Amino acid sequence: MTWEIEIENIAGILDGSATIEPGLNAVRASNWQGKSSFVASIKTALGVTTPLTEGQDEGRVHLDTPDRDTEVELVRENGSVSRRGQPYLSDEYDIIRTDLFACLDERNEIRRTVREGDNLEDVLMRPLDFQNIDEQIADLKREREQVDSELAQANEAKKRLPSIQEKVTRLESELEDLREKHESLTRDGETDAESSASTQSELAQAQSERDQAENQIERLERSIERTESRLEERRRELDDIELVEDESVEAELAEARDQLQESKQDIEVLQSIYSANEMVLKENRLDLLTEVQRELTGDTVECWTCGNEATRSDIEDHLEQIGDKIANLRAKAESRRDAVEELEARREERSQAQRRKRDLEAEIAELEEKLSDYRQSLEDAEERLENAEQRVEELSDSVHETVDEITDVESDIKYREAELKDAKDELDALETRADRVELLEEEREKLDSEIEDLRNRKDTIKYEAREAFDEAIRDVLARFDTGFETARLTSEFDLVVAREGREASLDALSEGELELLGFVTALAGYEAFDVGEAVPILLVDGVGGLADDNLHTLIDYLQGRSEYLVFTVYPEYASFDGKDISPAEWEVATDREVPAN
Repeated sequence: MTWEIEIENIAGILDGSATIEPGLNAVRASNWQGKSSFVASIKTALGVTTPLTEGQDEGRVHLDTPDRDTEVELVRENGSVSRRGQPYLSDEYDIIRTDLFACLDERNEIRRTVREGDNLEDVLMRPLDFQNIDEQIADLKREREQVDSELAQANEAKKRLPSIQEKVTRLESELEDLREKHESLTRDGETDAESSASTQSELAQAQSERDQAENQIERLERSIERTESRLEERRRELDDIELVEDESVEAELAEARDQLQESKQDIEVLQSIYSANEMVLKENRLDLLTEVQRELTGDTVECWTCGNEATRSDIEDHLEQIGDKIANLRAKAESRRDAVEELEARREERSQAQRRKRDLEAEIAELEEKLSDYRQSLEDAEERLENAEQRVEELSDSVHETVDEITDVESDIKYREAELKDAKDELDALETRADRVELLEEEREKLDSEIEDLRNRKDTIKYEAREAFDEAIRDVLARFDTGFETARLTSEFDLVVAREGREASLDALSEGELELLGFVTALAGYEAFDVGEAVPILLVDGVGGLADDNLHTLIDYLQGRSEYLVFTVYPEYASFDGKDISPAEWEVATDREVPAN
């Protein structure tokens, strides 16, 4: 159950290795000794990030787990880092839900959003954008259509069972009567069997052929009638299909998708600019980027983008304008997303009509061919019947009346035996098919439920996330002595806390309380999106704002959430009941950790 990891040129670790055991794994070290870099190395092996060491052209992580052996190489090419090899996670949906809800380091977006007091809906619901729900629904619909076809056949078989059972009972009774009659005629008859044996045998054969031909004609006529009826139904259904000419939908859809992608990229670019500048202003660290002239009338700086002189107020106003632009771009992206969904629906509707038309045309062709075969077979059977009747008539004249009667009975017996065998075979087939009705109905109900669940996936996830948050916050409040009484996620996914029975501002919370709320929110997403199915590990880093006893309480709370828990601590924290991972043997880049790219 042990995980073995080898690291080379990842984040701040030039060379290192470690063993991760089930349960608690504490990476204990002072600043700049590789704690956060170790967490970044695990994220690299999972496929979440690519933090190649600054100044290095290549790096790698080798992760050996009980269920797979993973090796990831990072290569710097043309100023960017690319990944080679197969990481632990390959599905984009698994990667995004793991990054958001299992990799709880300082860069975790859930924790950051809680710290900044922003709305949580976009980030909590983000994995749904990568789940291909529409494709899953389409696959389930196709499967349901097949089940519907089989269910219709099974129900038809169930309806026919009583009549076929009645037919079998009737034929068994008629056959018993014929055998009794034949025994009576044979016993009482005084005909010369030897002299008429040959003629009688020929007559019986001719009568059997006649009866078989009549039976075949009857079956063929019923088959022709059913086929003609089904053919007429399919032709009417084909005539009712209207294919709306909508050749431009693909081009419009491609254009709409491009526009949506363009909006997303614009938002991402502006958001990165906005976040970086906002952090400089928020942390009051303008001197990191430019010289600050401190005067009585106010500080002035040289703008680090254009070189012009500006005040802090000017920069804040400009940053606010960028924020407004980001909000406008998000509104435009939402409008474009609606357009993409509408165009995809139009395309799917037309595709379904085209598929149904092709299916109907193929079925019509098959039915026409089958009808032609039935009619040809009917002509052949009618010709055999005519020949058999003529032969019976010729032979009957030379057979004694009693012998003729015996022959008729024997012929009837053979006919009834053949008819009874066909009826029993049909009854067995119908019973087998009818027995599947309940199973098929259950299968269809399951498919309906799965389709409905997918259609309601977002609402369900929202409900489950809020329920998981409520459950987690109750547990946290029972464990921690917080300055607030309770917290909840609103239906719009705003985080609200209450103090002394009233709603309180998040700004009034301590750093440690905000961190606790960040972990609770991330774990709500962890439960709602079943992240444990994708990866059996939780990573925790950057919790220096918690006191020793609070950190121990947090780790105890997190321990049962995942099979493996890896977290970073300073040496001064008390020991944990688990494995300590020491970076003493690791070679790090400098005396300070190198940030991930």
